[in-house]
Amino acid sequence: MSELTHSPQVAELAAKINSVRFGMFTTVDQYGHLTSQPMTNQEVDADGGLWFYTSSATDLWQNIGVNPKVNVSFAEPADSLYVSISGTAERVVDRARIRALWNPMVAAWFPNGVDDPHVVLVRVAARSVHFWDSKDNKMTQMFEMAKAAITGTRPEIAAGEHGKLEL
Repeated sequence: MSELTHSPQVAELAAKINSVRFGMFTTVDQYGHLTSQPMTNQEVDADGGLWFYTSSATDLWQNIGVNPKVNVSFAEPADSLYVSISGTAERVVDRARIRALWNPMVAAWFPNGVDDPHVVLVRVAARSVHFWDSKDNKMTQMFEMAKAAITGTRPEIAAGEHGKLEL
């Protein structure tokens, strides 16, 4: 994909998820089972990569080493925004990058500080992004669902925007 078409898609991805605090990060464990945990996205880089802190002593770190195919999903139900990102995770041990992304919220999870040898990063190279983003406000949605429940019909809620980005 050329830089001209790539940048607007990266900007759209960042705009959709930057306000969502936590994402559910899904990996495949040693038995082939899907396992998810909440993670905080630190940054969406210029190539659409998502950056997360973790510990090298976690199952997530181990799982990525065996099978780097992952999914990260973000949801902001109050805004009817849902984003699912599938891609490939990379384990990153780069002390300069760890320092560059460090912030007080990360420090709360790593009391030994930025120099803790277990503090590492995971970068997810996003490949496919699906999103659902309703334009109706909450009151309209609730009214339409209540009306549908009473009348036995489907709610008349605008479908909103459903899209896919390829990075």
